[in-house]
Amino acid sequence: MTRFIRQTPCAVLLAVQFLGILLYPFLEDSLQSRQLFALFGLVVLSMVVFALRATPAFTWVAGLLALPAVVLLLIQIATGNENLLIWGSAFESLLYFYGAGAMLLYMLDDEVVTTDELFAIGAVFTLLAWAFAHAYVVLQGLDPTSFSGPGDDVRTWTELLFLSFTTLSSTGLSDIVPTSGHARSVNMVEQVAGLFYIAMVVTRLISLNQRRRI
Repeated sequence: MTRFIRQTPCAVLLAVQFLGILLYPFLEDSLQSRQLFALFGLVVLSMVVFALRATPAFTWVAGLLALPAVVLLLIQIATGNENLLIWGSAFESLLYFYGAGAMLLYMLDDEVVTTDELFAIGAVFTLLAWAFAHAYVVLQGLDPTSFSGPGDDVRTWTELLFLSFTTLSSTGLSDIVPTSGHARSVNMVEQVAGLFYIAMVVTRLISLNQRRRI
């Protein structure tokens, strides 16, 4: 197991993120559960930095982006101050965007597809979904009317992550709708990013498969 974790960090990151998708709905009902949510956020951040060690990216850049997010999450856990959420999400969004770009370069770095690079295909997608979801958190913090949906409450993290996944995958199933100009702009950028990424991955896999046949 230790060897598997060391050799396939992208697989571990992907597994942790999928675990988060299942756990998040249970961690939004009370202050204590949201503190656990922040604690789980620390786990995800550490796994991102760990996974980036396998990529050509500069790990110290990831650490530099992760440090303020970690400090803000720790303060939020210790004090219960949820006003820090918007600032922590801003740094987390930057880290996830950086991580997605680094893993993309990792996949394109050679013509041999390793097991970890196969898992990186999914990890890049989830990192992009997390990055845009945190960007939505920042937008909602700046303008609470940025998104509309069922009920009159502010959209939860699970709802914004759901919007991000449905936008990035171009399924369009979300009942959460961006309403402000800035929210719609970011949402359109995510649509383009999702189409570009899926098309690029499919093209690369087809190209590698044809090369193996020649």
